[in-house]
Amino acid sequence: MDHLEKLSNKAVEVNNVTLDGDMLQLAAKFLDMDKDDEDSAQVKGFIRKLKGIYVKNFEFDEPNQYSVADVEEIRAQLAAPGWNKIVESRDKRNAENNEIYVMKDASNNIAGVAILVAEPKELSVVNIVGPVDLDKLSSLTGKFGIPGDKKDKDKEKERPKKKASAENSDDKG
Repeated sequence: MDHLEKLSNKAVEVNNVTLDGDMLQLAAKFLDMDKDDEDSAQVKGFIRKLKGIYVKNFEFDEPNQYSVADVEEIRAQLAAPGWNKIVESRDKRNAENNEIYVMKDASNNIAGVAILVAEPKELSVVNIVGPVDLDKLSSLTGKFGIPGDKKDKDKEKERPKKKASAENSDDKG
């Protein structure tokens, strides 16, 4: 992912997260502080076995500030033996591409996950190194620099408003 550093000069916002195994264990200690928080316990259990979490995120003022070649270079790295693309989502209306890759070890266990999100004004790459339980992966969304699904967050924000307006209409009738 080092080849993406050249995009830093074009981006209005750059986020780099580099958490090796030692740093992840340190982060897990902070999660111990809130023993009553179920999410913290889940995240701690997930990261305990990981060797690293690496995130590169670039946001731009204008579309097309990164090239197709930049994205293809990432895909070429993920075409290496052991990597398999398990999700590909393309939205032509919004020019968005989302891809998820998994690395399997000799025992066919997931040994890593890579996520590539390419939008007109944003490019994000997440690499999670170590044994990964895909069911628990969502517990990391929004933590350690791992982006969450903005559409889901927007839907969550709308739900209370709809419920509140429905309650108000019940009071009137």
